[in-house]
Amino acid sequence: MNPSSRSRVLLAYFSRPGENYWYGDRRTLEIGNTEVLAGMISDRVDCDVYRIEAADPYSDAYDLTVARNSEEQDADARPAIAGALPDLTGYDTVLLGSPIWNVQPPMIMATFVEAVDLAGKDVHPFVTYAVSGLGSTARFYRDLATGARLRDGLAVQGEEVADVATDLGQWLSAAGLA
Repeated sequence: MNPSSRSRVLLAYFSRPGENYWYGDRRTLEIGNTEVLAGMISDRVDCDVYRIEAADPYSDAYDLTVARNSEEQDADARPAIAGALPDLTGYDTVLLGSPIWNVQPPMIMATFVEAVDLAGKDVHPFVTYAVSGLGSTARFYRDLATGARLRDGLAVQGEEVADVATDLGQWLSAAGLA
């Protein structure tokens, strides 16, 4: 990421390719659903993009990822992020993307929002999910008390991510970004 002084919008997202839930079955994805959605957003919005990557990558296997996520949630863990974090000084708006795992964003998202300065920023969460929509996304980010202004989120069923153009356009327009 190379933010310029003119940049005002940062799109930060976490996504996991590999074996994913797919209409009650499993399917292996070369690109995670959230990354697909982040790409669609960055095609429509003038923004810088930062991919959140785990220092200890999540397994490509669905069941192993589910088990790790449950352990991290139970422990209120903060999984380490690989690489340097972005400096949010020049940004007014942060689009924050993740999957929904067990009704909330993965714990690596807590690591991210607690490690960067979101105070006074407009944060628009977007998520991909299998069954629970936004789940407890708003409460998850509110409870982290970052000082951000949490705005309405967008939830897209992972299996339907390629067909979300209308909902995405409406969400971006409502957020004043399109």
